[in-house]
Amino acid sequence: MKQRCEWCGADPLYQRYHDQEWGVPVHDDRRHFEFLILEGAQAGLSWSTILRKRGNYQAAFADFDPARVARYGKREFERLMNDPGIVRNRLKINGAGRNARAFLAVQEKFGSFDDYVWRFVGGRPMQNRWQHMRQVPATTRESDALSKDLKALGFTFVGSTIMYAYMQAVGLVNDHVVDCFRYRELS
Repeated sequence: MKQRCEWCGADPLYQRYHDQEWGVPVHDDRRHFEFLILEGAQAGLSWSTILRKRGNYQAAFADFDPARVARYGKREFERLMNDPGIVRNRLKINGAGRNARAFLAVQEKFGSFDDYVWRFVGGRPMQNRWQHMRQVPATTRESDALSKDLKALGFTFVGSTIMYAYMQAVGLVNDHVVDCFRYRELS
């Protein structure tokens, strides 16, 4: 039996996400945008809620194409507010459009969002050595800096805790505990 981080428990969806995605370095702008939307939607909710709605988010947010989401107008946002497949929170939905426009501005300024975001960890994943999940912080200096910078660039729903979860998801940091089989694979 594989030793995993305890947070994924016995839920097959969580285990699949843990085993295949969490902590894997992302270098694709569309995937970065996907996780910005999903992590922002998760604020105040459980990650399992968002994972179960992920396919609905993909459909609702144009396959996570930031250029298309940036063009969403009032009609599209009202449609999203009536979509039971996603979290129907006006601030989060409007924030996704705002973040799409800011995302495009970052791409223009830095060449890609990927180039921009990896600067916060020196271009390579931070390798932590946690023995227990309770040791994993909710925020770090790096997530604080990323959050502050994104806010200055016009993003919303990018607080330091949300950004640390994002950093874990896209592999900017390896927070698998050392006895998890994924820790060694991602080190």
